[in-house]
Amino acid sequence: MARRARWDDEQDARAAEEAAPQSCWLCGRLLGKRVEWHHPIPKSRGGRTTVPVHPICHRTIHATFSNVDLARHVEDGVSLTQDPAIQRFLAWIGNKPPDFNAPTRKAR
Repeated sequence: MARRARWDDEQDARAAEEAAPQSCWLCGRLLGKRVEWHHPIPKSRGGRTTVPVHPICHRTIHATFSNVDLARHVEDGVSLTQDPAIQRFLAWIGNKPPDFNAPTRKAR
């Protein structure tokens, strides 16, 4: 019996991870059919990693914070969920279905 290559094991692990239900980086709810990818550190500030988020969560992040604010939150180690506007959003969105969609207003 031939031994499986390490590459196959890594590919199987990656496929299992992708098939498993993922949760949104911001609100923690399970993701629906539509998923967007957010750069916690903006690309304009050298960010390369992405995290899965609901479209409504992604729009809310960018309506609430500028790229400078997002970078500052990461540098200071402060979670976005500590912001009062995001806390209100999370309380409101918490019981909505994964594919819920609504207009997002820009913060004033």
